[in-house]
Amino acid sequence: MSKKIVLTGGGTAGHVTPNMALIPKLRDLQYEITYMGSYDGIEKKLIEDFDIPYYGIATGKFRRYFDPKNFSDPFRVLKGMREARKYLKEIKPDVVFSKGGFVSVPVVRAAASLGIPCIIHESDMTPGLANKLCIPVAQKVCCNFPETLNMLPANKAVLTGSPIRKELTAGSREAGYKLCGFDASKPVIMVVGGSLGSAAVNQAVRDVLPELLKDFQVVHLCGKDKMDNLLLTTPGYKQFEYIKSEMKDIFAMADIVISRAGANAISELLALRKPNILIPLPAGSSRGDQILNAKSFESQGFSIMIDEDDLTNKLLLEKVQELYFNRFSYVDAMSKSNQRDAVGTIIGLIEEAADGKMS
Repeated sequence: MSKKIVLTGGGTAGHVTPNMALIPKLRDLQYEITYMGSYDGIEKKLIEDFDIPYYGIATGKFRRYFDPKNFSDPFRVLKGMREARKYLKEIKPDVVFSKGGFVSVPVVRAAASLGIPCIIHESDMTPGLANKLCIPVAQKVCCNFPETLNMLPANKAVLTGSPIRKELTAGSREAGYKLCGFDASKPVIMVVGGSLGSAAVNQAVRDVLPELLKDFQVVHLCGKDKMDNLLLTTPGYKQFEYIKSEMKDIFAMADIVISRAGANAISELLALRKPNILIPLPAGSSRGDQILNAKSFESQGFSIMIDEDDLTNKLLLEKVQELYFNRFSYVDAMSKSNQRDAVGTIIGLIEEAADGKMS
């Protein structure tokens, strides 16, 4: 009889794509897969292509700042727990795997209350609030950075790395050129502002676009509703709100990358050996995890980090030229990194939990 698993995680693409990376292997192992997320979050859109049953539940966001919704959202979380508990009783999964984000809290807590083993994954160096709420009831906590092990219960922490979608390694540079209307005459900069679109990164790139286009072609993944209609016909510059199946081709085409420093994004850059400039979310608008991620990658010789507060047109142009000129040294450093088989390791933990053999 096939085993059953519920995947959960959402709010941003970074809380969904690692789950997507596990799906092919889970299917190979004949798992019945179900996804549980918010009613209409990005996770619902991303999972559509996999033809997997999707259950939407009420969710509430955990904020570190004052917002009137802070008073109502706890009730939404409780409603989500009731809904998740109801669906879990129907599905009867052998195991739940959570990639985090606020949508995962009701699912993990409900699963634990039903005695269903839960494995969670933390991509950032320091655990986020949602995962902190889930750690006490999880059987294992997977993490991406060695430094994170010291912040987790010793009997639960497992260094796995972050699952990378296998298809990202199978892109075609020529297909990328065709998609963007580019050619081989100039190198390509790929700009990734995060799934929600970073106004600061988007604006910085567009401010220096005339200078960049003298030496490069630029493909810009700018986020939902962040396209600049005045630049739609600019030669050598192609914008997308978000890319799904063609992402592998854009990666294959890119010579260097400018990106936010979300853990999943930088894990993909490392796996694909793409020299990069990281502009992490500033501490004032986040819990500072991207800054820690970027500093770790810079110290290992994988990246150049620019603090958003220091970002100027002149500095960005200088760092782009520096990165491109020295790109092979960054590729070499990334090539020497010990890449762990994140998918294989996590699947092994899932199998142990589903078989009731996890200590």
